Amino acid sequence: MPKKVDHEARRQEISAALWRLANTRGVDGVSLRDVAAEAGVSLGRVQHYFRSKDDLLLYALRIINELATERIRERIEALDAEPTPRIILRACCAALLPLDAESRAGLLVSAAYYSRAVHDPALGAEARDGIPKLRDFYADQLRQAAERGEIPPERATEDEAMLLISLTDGLASYALLGVHSPEQALALLDRHLAGLFGPEEGEGPAEGGGRPG
Repeated sequence: MPKKVDHEARRQEISAALWRLANTRGVDGVSLRDVAAEAGVSLGRVQHYFRSKDDLLLYALRIINELATERIRERIEALDAEPTPRIILRACCAALLPLDAESRAGLLVSAAYYSRAVHDPALGAEARDGIPKLRDFYADQLRQAAERGEIPPERATEDEAMLLISLTDGLASYALLGVHSPEQALALLDRHLAGLFGPEEGEGPAEGGGRPG
């Protein structure tokens, strides 16, 4: 009886090879042949699943987003108490910072994808589609926080949600560049949240930087 091939597992193995290359040398100069060598398979095998580097980047980005979502879910489910909007927003934003090897590799792949998406309408459309959904989710959390009396009602807006997304993107980019450490990026995120929600219980004023998570 012929062996059943798990094609999705094969795609993920090839994608994981791209992440490893991204972490060590970036992906701009990486070819499908390089990915095949890193994955220990033939170039033909890679091309069987991905017709081009853009196809592979797009698939890798989708897997990265799924893993980030899973990390957020695990962090929230591990909490003893019912998560508040502040906790949910912090978990979402922290998952988009390069705080470990997996998230760093994912952000490097994402950066390469977005760079190519600027000049490719099809890739650009894929990149843009996820932003309104994330904005709406953040805005809904802010509205819930306002209803709970945790933030001023005038800050429960889509604009505030976009500012939070933009802040996180900037912090992640500068952490990758070494402008600040990932821990400093997380502290700056906490400082912003303290300015929005007020200090957490037992925490002093947010002046002078945030606190490491």
